[in-house]
Amino acid sequence: MGLRTDSVTKTYDKGSHPALWHFTMDFEPGIYGLLGPNGAGKSTLLNILTANLSADRGRVLWNGEEIHKAGQSYRSILGYMPQQQNLYDEFSGDEFLWYLASLKGLKKKVAASKINEMITAVNLEEARYRKLKGYSGGMKQRILIAQAMLNDPELLIMDEPTAGLDPNERIRITNFISRMSQGKIVIFATHVISDIEFIADRIILINHGKLLKVASPEELQNSIAGKVYEGIISKDDTESLRRLGVLISNMHYVGARVKVRIISDSQSMTDDWRQVDPELSDVYLYYER
Repeated sequence: MGLRTDSVTKTYDKGSHPALWHFTMDFEPGIYGLLGPNGAGKSTLLNILTANLSADRGRVLWNGEEIHKAGQSYRSILGYMPQQQNLYDEFSGDEFLWYLASLKGLKKKVAASKINEMITAVNLEEARYRKLKGYSGGMKQRILIAQAMLNDPELLIMDEPTAGLDPNERIRITNFISRMSQGKIVIFATHVISDIEFIADRIILINHGKLLKVASPEELQNSIAGKVYEGIISKDDTESLRRLGVLISNMHYVGARVKVRIISDSQSMTDDWRQVDPELSDVYLYYER
């Protein structure tokens, strides 16, 4: 089982704005966390991988076959949770899942079993027969996750799956995704680094439509070892750091002083600073600058 993007390129505004630029990567079973700022090209990539959008150049291959040629056979192994919550308001949660199960071609007995399983997994038992127009934003996110999993997909693509969820729901959903990922390729696009730093096998860093780096969370953190520092300095010194273009990861004001976490390539830091272990958020800032 394998997914490959081969020099995939997509531009907008008559070619003046590259949303994705020669994106080449091989995906094998595991969880991939897709990180990048707004406008980095994440949603464009996901829409191309789901065949909702055609690339200007390049190919997407599933087990060596172009996905547009594969057609229904590719759609049958695909699960997709979009970022937008465009739902049928007059459907109940149960009706919505039955409708999607029908579109996915699931037999009635299989559909009934999977719908029950997914409703429980996303904690919507009490809201199962409530109309979707009465769902909160977080509940809509959960029903979208449930529909993406109905056909037990080999390739699961999720665009901001934890947006709008409270902390307990986030933990429940990320653990569920981790548990269900065995033997699947899961691509999990998010802005919330904490959602993927523990469950992701590989992190994909993307910006300006270009692939910056792909590695495990541990490898990424090790790649900037010795570059992250913390110190307690004056407010004036903080402004001096900004003017020098030093990457400031975190700040905490303590009276007239400021506790600051920075990322610096300099090896000549003063005694005011102590070296600390990198976190994934530090890595993100370092490579996305």
